[in-house]
Amino acid sequence: MKVIQHSAEVLKVALISRNRQLARLYEEFAPKEKLLLNEAFRPDSVLFKPITLHSESDWISSHPEPTQDFAQFYHDPCRNKPSSKNSLIYIQPIGGFGDSRVSTDVYMNWLKDYCEAFYYGLTVRILRPVPVSHTGCAFRINDYTCNLQIHAGHLLSYLKKKKAKDAFCIVGITMIDLYPKESWNFVFGQASLTEGVGIFSFARYDSDFYSENYKGKLKTTKKISPADYSVFDGYYTPEITSLLLLRSCKTLTHEIGHIFGLHHCQWLQCVMQGSNHLEESDRRPLDLCPICLRKLQSSLGFNITERYKALQRWMEDEVNGTKPELHDEASLSLQKPVATFKESHDWIAKCLDVLQK
Repeated sequence: MKVIQHSAEVLKVALISRNRQLARLYEEFAPKEKLLLNEAFRPDSVLFKPITLHSESDWISSHPEPTQDFAQFYHDPCRNKPSSKNSLIYIQPIGGFGDSRVSTDVYMNWLKDYCEAFYYGLTVRILRPVPVSHTGCAFRINDYTCNLQIHAGHLLSYLKKKKAKDAFCIVGITMIDLYPKESWNFVFGQASLTEGVGIFSFARYDSDFYSENYKGKLKTTKKISPADYSVFDGYYTPEITSLLLLRSCKTLTHEIGHIFGLHHCQWLQCVMQGSNHLEESDRRPLDLCPICLRKLQSSLGFNITERYKALQRWMEDEVNGTKPELHDEASLSLQKPVATFKESHDWIAKCLDVLQK
């Protein structure tokens, strides 16, 4: 195990900057907001801890990248910024989610509400789910895992055509595994940051995906017709467990963060850390380190305390969050599974203690 321990001075510069203009902007934060953000360079901080690498297969070990401090983010001419004309985040579900239409709507609203709390101040809209056949994408059976996969690049092209004029970005989500090209085994997701589109799969977040008992394995590996989308009819989708919801929220906010221009975080433990495998992804915290939080705040202008309160409310609210017309007996029985969010909830409470004491 290796610990990436930056000095207090390095972290302070990464957060505040030596640039006088950016340092003056930092002084505009309320005193208690600065007290929380300054935890970034406190060596004994219990809120923001150094990154630990557990193996050579972890992201930072296997994908060397330059770091991105606040000044580099702020002055990046290519980063995307929401405006009054394009401020909406659209989420396009592709394929089935859960056992019925109602559970799909409930799950989507959980993700919508979480994204609106995380990207506080922006509105998230869920588009009507579309079957795989509507996208016209290529698909295959994976030779190793024997599950269905859909072509990520083709889905990006489909999403670009659907991107509305008022969209900051449009992201597709699916419970079907993805592949970017024939020579690749799989990919968790793919995005075009300049176009503001992305596609992400939660298929491998199912706890049974890598087991012999995975229900998504097809009994045949015979070549299927490239136009026969009926193979997706009734295809297995995993149960929406608390762990799958946690992983979904992490992935969705991480990937949308890239569309905002946030690079992989190498400063402190942070949801924007890169991950090379599921174990590493699970080690990432659910929220941002102070350096990445300042980046996002500079883009959206939110009040830091109010954002944490919104995230706390989402974790405390076990009501399913469906639209009023969906409040039937079936949907009311679907409680938000937030057990795996307890550690994050306790952490947010500690942050709010600093902000409100």
